[in-house]
Amino acid sequence: MSFVDILPPRLEKKIEESFTVGGLPKTWWRAWADDIRHCRRCGGKLFWKPVRAEGRRRYVCERCDRVSYQNPKIVAATLPERKGKIFLLRRAIEPARGLWTFPAGFMELAETVEEAARRETREEICCRVRLFDAPRVYSYEDAAVVTIVHRARVEGRAPRPGVESLEVRAFAPRDIPWEQLAFRSTFHALRDWARGL
Repeated sequence: MSFVDILPPRLEKKIEESFTVGGLPKTWWRAWADDIRHCRRCGGKLFWKPVRAEGRRRYVCERCDRVSYQNPKIVAATLPERKGKIFLLRRAIEPARGLWTFPAGFMELAETVEEAARRETREEICCRVRLFDAPRVYSYEDAAVVTIVHRARVEGRAPRPGVESLEVRAFAPRDIPWEQLAFRSTFHALRDWARGL
């Protein structure tokens, strides 16, 4: 079965267009202004102004001239597989409550991306996995995250819902609920996975 049989081009285009905005407005700095008021170094007030050396605007301290960078968060994820199927969870939390995705979450300090991916998998679908293959990276200019996705083999007990999951199911590529996926990176990673089979 080819990928076109799994996800016809017209449906793929429709789904792709439904994810045209990642949630970060072009004037993201205005939305974050309430959270970014004072310099971490000296406590001075921050101003949104051009930084000549970088050719762009940044939050800069009025007192010590320190630049306060706003960088994306890292999301670590797995595509947990067993017997040619992939386990997805239906989210029990916002954003995207009730929609389908793979185990993923923010990386913590003092852990590697691989450790974060395994931890999130244990938390969200209550199983152990072994990572394999090189990870894929998904980033978008209008999203405040970079998602790093690892293929993984489920080891031991079958996955089951964790506290952040309404349900967990195994899907063959043709059965993935393509029109009910939580995030653009979910769609892209699953599409890449299905194309690679």
